[in-house]
Amino acid sequence: MVLGPQQRTPLEQAIPTGAAESQRSRLVQQVVARLAELREVHEAFAWFRSHARELEDTQLEVTAIPAPPWGESARSQWVKNRFEQAGLAGVHQDELGNVFGISPGTDGAPFLALSAHLDTVFPSETPIRVSRDDGKLRGPGISDNASGITALLAIANVLNSINFATTAPILFIGNVGEEGEGNLRGMRYIFDQPKWLDSIGALVALDGAGTDTIIAEGLGSRRYEITIRGAGGHSWSDFGVPNPIVALARVVARFSRTTVPVTPKTTFNVGTVQGGTSVNSIPQVATMRVDTRSASVEQLDRLERALRDAVKEGTAETSGRKKDEALTAEVVVIGDRPAAELPADSHLLRVIRAVDAQLNNSARVQRASTDVNIPLSLGREAIAIGAGGSGGGAHTVNEWYDPAGRDLGLKRILLLTLALAGVPEE
Repeated sequence: MVLGPQQRTPLEQAIPTGAAESQRSRLVQQVVARLAELREVHEAFAWFRSHARELEDTQLEVTAIPAPPWGESARSQWVKNRFEQAGLAGVHQDELGNVFGISPGTDGAPFLALSAHLDTVFPSETPIRVSRDDGKLRGPGISDNASGITALLAIANVLNSINFATTAPILFIGNVGEEGEGNLRGMRYIFDQPKWLDSIGALVALDGAGTDTIIAEGLGSRRYEITIRGAGGHSWSDFGVPNPIVALARVVARFSRTTVPVTPKTTFNVGTVQGGTSVNSIPQVATMRVDTRSASVEQLDRLERALRDAVKEGTAETSGRKKDEALTAEVVVIGDRPAAELPADSHLLRVIRAVDAQLNNSARVQRASTDVNIPLSLGREAIAIGAGGSGGGAHTVNEWYDPAGRDLGLKRILLLTLALAGVPEE
């Protein structure tokens, strides 16, 4: 998809048509340098420092609100309230629980969207305990993605407090369904709506900690649930009845012999296996879940064919000769994240690199599976970056976040936001 003028950022529209890459980069760097010297920007940087403890409190508070897969409603409402307190306009939730708020622009430019996913990987029964000790914040999801939510709110509040004016309106989004089997449902739904598809020019997702990465390449993934069913029975009196677990084992053995290339990197994993009721019962049902990943759609297609062939062969080999002893198999796709990436000469990449140069920050482009897979697959400019600080123990109950260095992440996000949205004086 080629973006029309109505979907380009103000800065991109200001660059002369046909300008060489070196000229484009130089012009962007000059704009970023001028922005960094603005009095309002220095006031914003000071705001980040003076509100450091308050940001920690915010992060602990949002972490304590459970947001399991498909259960983000309480956190969604909390973010909605915080958007309203930050002075954003048009604050509302959609039917999935995605939250929106707008910092208006001075003209009708397309929206620059800033997002942070609300959900965590933890089931609803997971105990949520948060604490502050040894200078670190602790709790399940404290970094992924309470740090991103905190940064999103910090940018909204500083724009309101310093009374920034931007050329393009900024759309703040707290979205559901990024993790695991959420399958990017929140971001997928947003870009399925013509209202947002036609008005968002670029998206920056704030995801996790750090300042050393730029996720500009969407890692494709497909996930499957395989279920094999049979008559079942008693291990003694019904011995010989086809066993779904044995069939599943044969499927795993066959599929695990599938070769994958080193480049593009391609992987697969059998993540869960379930079935049976007791040691002396032939199970009626056995299931497994399989994850496949690649930067290449063709490789994902090849792995799917290999998996389906393995299911067919393993089930047929285990089934009995009698009709009532036949096993049945079902393959259900439970996740599908598209692979896509920004072109090397992307305007958004040019701007984030100029911001990093201004802040003497070192970052490299990486591939991952995040919310930006969706806009990237639609030909839109999008990246995911960290919220500063550092974190560890992601996706465990021992997750931690160290706020030291958070201000660098917030400065980075703010300069990127202003450069993309445009400041009228610039």
